[in-house]
Amino acid sequence: MNVFKLEEYLARYEFSAKYLLCCSDAESFAMSEIIAMADAQERDLWNHLRLGYTEAPGLPVLRETVAQELYNEFNAENILMFAGAEEGIFCALNAIIEEGDHVIVLTPCYQSLLEIPKSKGVNITAIQLKEENAWRIDLHATYDAIKPNTKCIIINFPHNPTGQVIEEEELKRLIDICQAKGIWLFSDEVYRLLGAPNNPLASPAACIYDKALSLGVMSKAFGMAGLRIGWIASQDKAILKKIEQMKHYTSICNSAPAEILSLISLKSKKTILERNNRIVADNLKLLDQFFLEYSNLFEWVRPQGGCIGFVKYKSKDSIESFCERLVNKQNVLLMPASIYDYQSNHFRIGFGRKNMLECLDQLKEFLHHENI
Repeated sequence: MNVFKLEEYLARYEFSAKYLLCCSDAESFAMSEIIAMADAQERDLWNHLRLGYTEAPGLPVLRETVAQELYNEFNAENILMFAGAEEGIFCALNAIIEEGDHVIVLTPCYQSLLEIPKSKGVNITAIQLKEENAWRIDLHATYDAIKPNTKCIIINFPHNPTGQVIEEEELKRLIDICQAKGIWLFSDEVYRLLGAPNNPLASPAACIYDKALSLGVMSKAFGMAGLRIGWIASQDKAILKKIEQMKHYTSICNSAPAEILSLISLKSKKTILERNNRIVADNLKLLDQFFLEYSNLFEWVRPQGGCIGFVKYKSKDSIESFCERLVNKQNVLLMPASIYDYQSNHFRIGFGRKNMLECLDQLKEFLHHENI
């Protein structure tokens, strides 16, 4: 496989730069804060936890809680847990895609959504979301890309890196396309429940299509990336079993403490999501003001979901040079579009953390010193 550009970029800067202005997750919690949210039963599970192997599909009560809290009428058998969303992507796409298949992927995207199908030797059609279409899904282009051997369509909404969403009617129309051709739909929904879309968020794809796989994680909306807990939801229990067999070659099972902490967090979903969405809303107001003040330099399609957006840098200066100077001189980290193999002067900005005002002050200082 090719080098994972995003992860290499973050490995280079994430733990040295002081002001992380491209982070893709919400503000995190101290473990003590999560434990304090536990009820008596959850605290008993935590206090008597033994650090042995866990069940490969995931702790049954955790799977049941994911199903009840996030997927309507699903139960534990419709949920398969993973050590983070990345493992879910790896195992699921390896399980459903075979050599000789054709796969459609919406881009720009998180690299593994494209790279894993490539590694299987399949034929890939990448459909690039367009800024002039407000980064929305192009259903006509998606339909036109379908071939007789199309096995899977891979989507990601709320979208990384643009923050665009798919609305219920758009999702249903896409599912009609998939259903007519018997195509799998892999729906990366890791930013779901975060953001303030103009219209209600679409349902999880797995809840309305029997050949859909919905990917979720504790990292993004819940702000708990360090737990390394993700999952796939599906109506198709046979495909979940096949994906589980792929997991036997990766993590085998999840971290026992992380599963209990995830259980507590999901039971406290309302409190956690209200806090994180409040941070996102406050930060978007700050960014609205910033982009108004610096409209000569920057513009964006305002994100509808998640906690990241894709900003156009309007200077003739390259965004790569801009980002490198910014992190070296002011300790502020942004992510250039080239990390997504997107050739433009865009960059990813994150607005899920509490220190947005401080980060923007540092960015303003840089712009002032550079006379940009």
